[in-house]
Amino acid sequence: MKIFRIFLFLLLIPMVSATPAHKFYVSITKIEYVKEKSSLQIITKIFIDDIEDALQQRFDPSISLDTKKETEAADEDLKKYILQKINIKVNGKPVQLNYIGKEYDTDMVVAYIEVKNVKDIKTIEIENKVLMDLFPEQQNIIHLKTPKNRRSLILDKDEPKGKLDFN
Repeated sequence: MKIFRIFLFLLLIPMVSATPAHKFYVSITKIEYVKEKSSLQIITKIFIDDIEDALQQRFDPSISLDTKKETEAADEDLKKYILQKINIKVNGKPVQLNYIGKEYDTDMVVAYIEVKNVKDIKTIEIENKVLMDLFPEQQNIIHLKTPKNRRSLILDKDEPKGKLDFN
């Protein structure tokens, strides 16, 4: 019986180790409308290794995030990338995204963005193509909070933008 268990164990090891690890490609963006400040406050969370791959491919193969080798140029490239990939229209009009900065939280980069002078939201259209050019299975989850509503969108390569109506 003991030999049978050893044989079974040795037979299963190659099967388990041959199974490739499946990676989950996702980012989460939280948008909050703060009526008192007439602003949209945006926090987007992206896995460091994924965004680093995108920045290396697009800008510089030596880019390194959250390490002693990180440079100011890497931070600028991150800002440029995010602002190219995220677009928002409020009430049918494009708005200016103001990149405030970023910080690291475990294995994620957390970027802070603000949109000023938003007096009222009737509709909001969000396009988020972060990492979709690098990972076809990328999903970007959007959570929007207003004083009266909470809504969510899941954006992917086939549908990289979504519209929420508050009328």
